[in-house]
Amino acid sequence: MNLNTLSKTATASLLLGISMQSYAKGDGRPNIIVILADDLGYSDMGCYGGEIQTPNLDKLAKNGLRFNRFYNTSRSCPTRASLLTGLYQHQAGIGRMTFDNNLPGYRGELSKNAVTIAEVLKNAGYQTGMVGKWHVSETQLRPDQRQWLAHQVYHDSFARKESYPTHRGFDDFYGIIYGVVDYFDPFSLVNGEEPVKEVPKDYYITQALSDSAVSYVSRYAKSEKPFFLYLSYTAPHWPLHALPEDIAILFSSVLSVLRL
Repeated sequence: MNLNTLSKTATASLLLGISMQSYAKGDGRPNIIVILADDLGYSDMGCYGGEIQTPNLDKLAKNGLRFNRFYNTSRSCPTRASLLTGLYQHQAGIGRMTFDNNLPGYRGELSKNAVTIAEVLKNAGYQTGMVGKWHVSETQLRPDQRQWLAHQVYHDSFARKESYPTHRGFDDFYGIIYGVVDYFDPFSLVNGEEPVKEVPKDYYITQALSDSAVSYVSRYAKSEKPFFLYLSYTAPHWPLHALPEDIAILFSSVLSVLRL
């Protein structure tokens, strides 16, 4: 597939909006994928002069457009609220974080008066799916919070289910409701609305999200209708949980530099 790429950066998040040069079988409208990399600065990417090797992202940028300015909302969840609704974060209901401060603009979840891009596109006949980090539902605090975070106790929901992606325009969702998780055993992982209680021993969320996105696209591509996919990675947001083989490559590179 040929891709036209738009890249835009906020301090809290890097957004890559990808308009795919492929179209639904029975519809002239384009399929759309939006990729969000969490806490990745624009200068980290190779196409913006970074020292990290990002060949695939560089290729997308080379065949598309690169923005050189952006609006800064400073934090992850306000950025997501603005991205999903096209509104200032206070208008969208998340002026600071996902806690309800009982003040207008600081209710900690997407406002009912805000319309998400998924709701608009679904109403226009698009298939809509999301994979990854949601982080625009009010964070629930419980007396057994530590045990809950450690998977030692179980609760059916991680926030009001009415605030989940599947109630805000997305037909499908696989990912996390909260903002910070263990990459190898993520808290608040759900499939649709159902909690995922266990993951395989070799689970790594970045790979799992990528695999899920591929699965969604493969399924959506069989339909006559166009699709919209929002792929929202947890990486590289802390904690910095890299795979052992990637850590080994990093140390090898550092040692090579030290020997020079």
